[in-house]
Amino acid sequence: MQLHLFDDPLFQMHTERALALIGRGAAEYGECAATAAHIADGDRDAWHRAWTATAARVAAAAEASAAHGHRVSAADGFWRATTYYRISYQPLFGAPVDPRLAETFKRERACFARHAALAERPVELVEIPFEGTSLPGCLCLPDGDRTLARPTVVAVNGYDSNLHEMYGAHALPAVRRGYACLLVDGPGQGRALIEQGLHLRPDWETVLRPVIDYATARPEVDASRIAVTGWSLGGYLAPRGVSGDDRVAALVADPGQFDLVDVMRLPPELAGGLSDADPEALDAVLAPLTEDPVTHWRLVQRGLWAHGLDSLGEYLVAMDRFRLSGVAGRITCPTLVVANDEDPLAAQAQRLHDALGGPKTLVRFGGDDGAGGHCEAWNRSLLDQRVFDWLDTTLPGDTV
Repeated sequence: MQLHLFDDPLFQMHTERALALIGRGAAEYGECAATAAHIADGDRDAWHRAWTATAARVAAAAEASAAHGHRVSAADGFWRATTYYRISYQPLFGAPVDPRLAETFKRERACFARHAALAERPVELVEIPFEGTSLPGCLCLPDGDRTLARPTVVAVNGYDSNLHEMYGAHALPAVRRGYACLLVDGPGQGRALIEQGLHLRPDWETVLRPVIDYATARPEVDASRIAVTGWSLGGYLAPRGVSGDDRVAALVADPGQFDLVDVMRLPPELAGGLSDADPEALDAVLAPLTEDPVTHWRLVQRGLWAHGLDSLGEYLVAMDRFRLSGVAGRITCPTLVVANDEDPLAAQAQRLHDALGGPKTLVRFGGDDGAGGHCEAWNRSLLDQRVFDWLDTTLPGDTV
């Protein structure tokens, strides 16, 4: 296991979310290890106390740097504090929202806003109109020239991330290469879930459309060179969204997904579909899986909360609506499908690739490349190289 700090698999999993972003300046191993030393396996209260204490200490040091005009040091500190606040509340996922989660998320947002104001390259927090409300977004630019329309990457989030984590994963490598990057949390993600109570939905075309509307209205965005990339659950959401919007010039799905319920290994009698199934009777199908703490967190704490549901049976029925079969053929823009040999969620990458209606490329990771695992977390640099090199040659015109 990578950089082992906990025997508790759930705590180790969440810690790795911070450790994997060390290369993006979003965490330091020493700070993570020192924090972990104050936490006993399974003690979620101690977990929250320790990570928030580290975040507060790092943020206070950043404030001191800012007060004395040390802009770079302050920006770096607020960026790391953003990560530590986010890590602190992840084991608290679930409905009703834990007051500690809500308060810590506000602190995370505040630290990221401070970082955005001090960052070397422009980072603008924006609001994207959506169905009578708005979705939180972040437009990141390679420099301060607001008159130049640039190729732009629109990043689609996953199940349990938010736009702050996406900033490290997507925006930083994009702006280094001359791209603009628009980050957004849709229904069921980040602030849209925690503070607005918007729940996850399968019809992501209704979410992506207003995001592209917003992007094309910005003078910094070249409307003819918009790429959409999705990571984790975004490997389903991004293709679903692009299937309903022909303004997108390129698509990246990491990992490529297809019909989500098909990877859940249901009993043969349920293989024909779940639309008419009794949710209460289906509870028994998933209940044994929740004895594992990681699966319990993913299905019960994260899944039911993100979807706004009350039972595992309802969750199973809801997941049956997350399908790309029937719409994947509408995706005619060039598409890069990522398949990672060590990521179970990539099991349907080939199916997505084969069903696409336009030019397509399948790229594989795993084995000796150091990029095994979910979303190539331990070698994002290699992923970025392949994704952006592909975009450089795929988007029309001069890329930068």
